[in-house]
Amino acid sequence: MERWRKIYDALYVKKSAIVGKGLYTRTRIPRRAKVGEFGGERIGLREARRRAKGQQIVAIVELDKFAYDATVGDNAFRWINHSCEPNTYIRTTATRAEFYALRAIRAGEELTADYVDSHHNGTLRCRCGAKRCRGFL
Repeated sequence: MERWRKIYDALYVKKSAIVGKGLYTRTRIPRRAKVGEFGGERIGLREARRRAKGQQIVAIVELDKFAYDATVGDNAFRWINHSCEPNTYIRTTATRAEFYALRAIRAGEELTADYVDSHHNGTLRCRCGAKRCRGFL
């Protein structure tokens, strides 16, 4: 079994201090380890933008020529919250969005990622609580 698969199997969802539900880990995740991949329904970019428009919570990742909508299917990464000081980062290719640990992550810690570009275009107030919070997504 691939190491990242064991990490993925240790993830769970519970109430988040940031917003709504969050993604947590039952195990320690070493720095630079692959945590898993974003997935969901594969849709066109136009459809992704239509679905995201006006939504407070968006679980869509756009790639080069299509997007994944994680609200369809059972992908744990739909629950990963934004943080201006995240513990994971997203590496994208033309067909994949993978999450990797920026630093060692403790068991029980919420996983977060910096969305950088989002469907909110700077209009949604950030609630990450980080010391260097940018204020908006």
